[in-house]
Amino acid sequence: MASENTHNGNRRVVTERILFESHSHTPLCMHAEGMPTEYAEAAWQRGLRGINVTCHNPMPDGFSAHVRMREDQFDEYVSLVEATRNEWAGRVDVRLGLEADYFEGHEAYVEKQLRSADFQFVLGSVHPQIGEFRERYWNNDPLDFQRTYFRLLAQSAETGLFDSLAHPDLVKNVTADAWDLDLIMDDIRAALDRIAATGVAMELNTSGVNKTISQMNPCPEMLVEMRQRNIPVTIGADAHHPDRVADGYETAMELLQQCGYENISLFEARKRYEVPIIDALASLQSTECKTS
Repeated sequence: MASENTHNGNRRVVTERILFESHSHTPLCMHAEGMPTEYAEAAWQRGLRGINVTCHNPMPDGFSAHVRMREDQFDEYVSLVEATRNEWAGRVDVRLGLEADYFEGHEAYVEKQLRSADFQFVLGSVHPQIGEFRERYWNNDPLDFQRTYFRLLAQSAETGLFDSLAHPDLVKNVTADAWDLDLIMDDIRAALDRIAATGVAMELNTSGVNKTISQMNPCPEMLVEMRQRNIPVTIGADAHHPDRVADGYETAMELLQQCGYENISLFEARKRYEVPIIDALASLQSTECKTS
């Protein structure tokens, strides 16, 4: 897609649609509202090039079944995204993605699942709030629980299963009363060293501002450490409703710039490419221009 950069006074204008909503859900996960076509409509209105539909993956044996699609709904999910892709062809690029849980012992299951469809982008998530995680790892020591989370985050990158790691300090909202960045930062740095060695990206998730600790995930201090290690960053709003598509994107990109980033990463056919933040920001059109 050709691009054209112009300047209007001191304001940079990019006439090309560049950005994707890289983290969005469907009603199949049982805690999201709106069909993918509504998310595509929101992306069009927002000035995005497309959306990655990344609903929560099925897991075996009823694993956190109340917050994800069932195994027998997987083909329905793939068909739903494909139908939406066809509906919006030529306007919004709708891509099949997945938010896949990393949980020790389920690696082979997820690997097989990811081979079963033509995924364009795969988020890897460690979800410390789910019952299975707490049952295995909680020992009444919040700091130890946080350390376990960051150890597993690094392990998830080392599996090679995922393109980007979702909301990568999510544990702070599960243990908010005991969250002390100074106490956990050495563990975060150790995890980031391991993640950087894999080349896997990490997500800046804008929905964190709506959680117990009102910060995007991860926090600015962690973003600075990521930048020092040249870890690529993707942006996603974790949209569970069409109104949340690209929510907070401008603020997120400005934060990334403040932390030393010049580019953000996108994926196509699970291959990473970068776009300058300055162009990505300029591409988000004003309300009057969105449907032009």
